Amino acid sequence: MTAPATAPQTRSVVIEREVPYPPEKIWRALTQPHLLAEWLMKNDFQAAVGHRFDFRGDWGSVECMVLEVEPHRTLSYSWVAMGLDSVVTWTLTPSATGTRLRMEQAGFRPDQEQAYRGAQYGWTQFLAKLEQILAGIPV
Repeated sequence: MTAPATAPQTRSVVIEREVPYPPEKIWRALTQPHLLAEWLMKNDFQAAVGHRFDFRGDWGSVECMVLEVEPHRTLSYSWVAMGLDSVVTWTLTPSATGTRLRMEQAGFRPDQEQAYRGAQYGWTQFLAKLEQILAGIPV
């Protein structure tokens, strides 16, 4: 008798920040294509479950599909690029000083160490840009 097959363990990149802005303002930066392009990549995003879109950078593109939309709270989309099949989930939780922003990219296989490390670095840079963009968005 053999043991049941188990899915290979995957890892997630998680970044959490306390951001001094209301969830509604952050939501705009996460869902409006022109704002997304300023801090992440060019895109044809729409906040509609099932919408397929691409993020485009100088190095190539990421194929995505919107999986979950709960305005001002949760946004989730698939993120498929260069052999990586993952899911990015944004969670916004109101706090006393603004919003607790959580980004998780889940689905890195053990053999994707370079992609995992690249995502850790990349998302840290993207979130720093996001905070700069948020500072300039009117309430």
